[in-house]
Amino acid sequence: MIAPKLPDNEYERQKAVEKYMLLDTLSEEKYDDITRLASYICDSPISLITLLDKERNFLKSHHGIPFNESPRAISFCGHAINSNSDITIVEDARKDERFHDNPLVAEHNAIFYAGAPLVDASGFKLGTLCVYDVKPRKLTKNQIDALLSMSKQVVHLFEQRYQNHLLKKAQDNLKERNENLKSFAGIVSHDLKSPLANIISLTQLLEDDNQGNLNEESKLYIEYLKSSSNTLKDYIDGLLEFYKSDEISKFNKETITFDALISELKLIIDPENTIELINTSSIDCITANKSAVLQVLVNLATNAIKYNSKEKVTIEIDLKEDENFHFITVKDNGDGIDKAHMDTIFDLFSVASLADKYGKRGTGIGLATVKKIVQNLGGEINVSSQSNVGTSFKFSISKN
Repeated sequence: MIAPKLPDNEYERQKAVEKYMLLDTLSEEKYDDITRLASYICDSPISLITLLDKERNFLKSHHGIPFNESPRAISFCGHAINSNSDITIVEDARKDERFHDNPLVAEHNAIFYAGAPLVDASGFKLGTLCVYDVKPRKLTKNQIDALLSMSKQVVHLFEQRYQNHLLKKAQDNLKERNENLKSFAGIVSHDLKSPLANIISLTQLLEDDNQGNLNEESKLYIEYLKSSSNTLKDYIDGLLEFYKSDEISKFNKETITFDALISELKLIIDPENTIELINTSSIDCITANKSAVLQVLVNLATNAIKYNSKEKVTIEIDLKEDENFHFITVKDNGDGIDKAHMDTIFDLFSVASLADKYGKRGTGIGLATVKKIVQNLGGEINVSSQSNVGTSFKFSISKN
């Protein structure tokens, strides 16, 4: 018997094998299907998918034998990965000096062998797809071609597994980073809110205590201080709302009367009854997460009021549905959205207008939060707008 030599690139080859994280894994149907098919096509009782490890030949799939590894020193596959041929065929191992007294031949009657190397994209031979028989024989050209084709499919499965691993790792890292960012935003926001509230209160107190004693420049400075403080407060509140939106969407669904939902919205956005809020829906109820839907409607309706220079603000809200989704449209008669901002309007910190009708600049957080909530509800949101005519937001909510 001649034991197979280690390849010259054995260290790198071994690393390539380990990369796929298949050593010592359990049987999997997708690999067992291939060995069963290879056995059938080649008319051989035994078919294996092997990986050459440091001291052993690990059998990822073993059709026709009960064990899942054997010593590398006696493996036929160890010779196959050293060959320059596309496939290694031993028609009668009893007549081959490399194998005639091999325990696999003497004890297990492994007479015939054909092994196609499993070659990764970097050219490393990881193992083989091979077949054994207990009698001397040959393979037809079609059988050889089929074995070679199936060996490539095995490598594709290896690579798919590796790419899935990388994707999951990236998703886990992204999830961890998002959780860290969420925690950071919460801590920073909490730590800023108290001193910021003090600044706002002290600024107002300073203005009240010095009524009539401030020159125009001092009044301007105080206005700047108040405006900057309130803008920062809006950013902090917006960030907290954005990162809490995932939690809001986890609340249980309930059946909501749509008229009652619109009435509640009216009380929140227009307590002084200065706008026209119209419910054009003929559908009575919606089954959804009420808190999440109400937050979306409040944000969209508030924007419709703030970015509307018309004498009379009108907002129409409509509800439609199909078998799988509710569809809600919020349409206003406002100033519209500039076409240059339509593609980025739902991006975090993207601001579509310099200032609203009250002179306040938006934070670019509200619509990003709206999109996040809608996606968490299993839906999508889109917008259409015409300058000086109005804007229409349409979003869906999954019923499932």
